[in-house]
Amino acid sequence: MTVELSSFLAILAMAAATMLTRLSGLFLLRHVSLEGPLRAAIEAIPPAVLMAVVAPTALATGIAETIACLVTALAAFRLPMLAAVGLGVTCVALLRAVGL
Repeated sequence: MTVELSSFLAILAMAAATMLTRLSGLFLLRHVSLEGPLRAAIEAIPPAVLMAVVAPTALATGIAETIACLVTALAAFRLPMLAAVGLGVTCVALLRAVGL
């Protein structure tokens, strides 16, 4: 397998941009107090991102995936993100096993 230099440099640049974005967010949040509406807005980001990822699946696949996406969406409001995703995966596996 050969890797072209331009591809390798593009991958390195994307990795550097990703790390810079993550580290700058951690650094900047040290100097901001998260209270009230700002805290609520920050806490709403993970469920919103999760729904942006699973919504195309819910609309473009079968009934099992649609039901599992709905279960995941509802669980994301109450459970930690990992638990909501795990519940969604389990739900789609069970629904496919029963033939939906």
